[in-house]
Amino acid sequence: MRTTVETLEGNRVKLVVEVDEAEFDKAIDAAFRRIAREARVPGFRPGKAPRRLLEARLGTGVAREEALREALPDYYEQALSESAIDAIASPEIDITAGKDEGAVCFDAVVEVRPRVAVPGYDHLRVTVPNPRVSDEEVEAQLERLRQQFGELSVVSRPARDRDHATIDIAGSLGGEPVEGLTADDYLYEVGSEAIVAELDDQLRGAKVGDILVFDVEHPDPDEHRRISLRVLVKEIKEKILPDVDDEWANEASEFDTVAELRDHLRGRLADIKPAQSRAALEEGTLSALVALVDDDPPTTLVDLEIQRQAERLAVRLQSQGMSLEDYLGATGRSAEELEAQLRERSQDSVKADLALRAVAEAESIEASEAEVDAEIHRLAHQVGRSPPPSGAASSVPTSSRRYARTRPRHWRWRG
Repeated sequence: MRTTVETLEGNRVKLVVEVDEAEFDKAIDAAFRRIAREARVPGFRPGKAPRRLLEARLGTGVAREEALREALPDYYEQALSESAIDAIASPEIDITAGKDEGAVCFDAVVEVRPRVAVPGYDHLRVTVPNPRVSDEEVEAQLERLRQQFGELSVVSRPARDRDHATIDIAGSLGGEPVEGLTADDYLYEVGSEAIVAELDDQLRGAKVGDILVFDVEHPDPDEHRRISLRVLVKEIKEKILPDVDDEWANEASEFDTVAELRDHLRGRLADIKPAQSRAALEEGTLSALVALVDDDPPTTLVDLEIQRQAERLAVRLQSQGMSLEDYLGATGRSAEELEAQLRERSQDSVKADLALRAVAEAESIEASEAEVDAEIHRLAHQVGRSPPPSGAASSVPTSSRRYARTRPRHWRWRG
């Protein structure tokens, strides 16, 4: 088999493949064997009728058509491999010779993965959190635990930050209630900005019995109207925190003293922070590389990445017992907004992949079989699957071969 490659516009190439008549005859012979398993020929068991007899009864056209249908994907895959073509889509196939007899020739036009430029990648600098644990971080963890054991106590003074106010809140737009901004006996932490910042401004200094009426901007930028809020302050409580002593440490944890609790928190942070720094390094590096890529990513790759991310989201929601409708309702997004978010993420993911490939090529970085096997084992462990045997990585199909076995509807058969 002989293959020549011609570069076309739009990240496409054309492979011109020639298969000798003797080589294609093997495919015809295999087609006759398949036909023999289905044919009923008097005097022969299924699959035992010789080729010459089937040729006499059926002619060569049926087997040749079968051979073309079955063998062309294999020839195409071989041509991709031998030519080191990184295809990212299904091919358009034109048979240019050999449909009826003789050697087989066909053209395969396919989109390939583009190579992008990442100028300046060798001067990138990424800032990551310090992996060492500071005393301030330990005290912040201790304070977070202390907050969980605070008790609310009613006060008669005006409200201030960190107080918890019991309120009735009613939001309206054009006289109609606004969903999500209407509730009775709602316990709200002043200063948390959990609803709108204007609410915290109004509550600071407010007293029990005050009625606060004010307008806020509509959260939808396309809505050029303001929402009216009416808030009744019904009760104000402050959080009384326990003293940080050994008695509290024993109650809040399995440790007898505050010193032991601090040591535990420090050790837990020491386990977490290096992983956080590595994750920040990876995320920061990818974001910086993406910013260096000026080319728009191919729609084919973006659509594939959207599909992959959508499937991962569906699996995650299913594991949590949620439907897509539940998820959209909980996040307050529409299906169109989710699709737009997935597309934006997918575009960045594809850009990052192309940039990493470019850097790996420029720096002559190649993963060994052992490194690939280790990564496969790590990913298998993450998803709770059994990893394949060591060395199986070399037999995993490449991205090009992913498409080689497909028989798209737009294949064109031309004699």
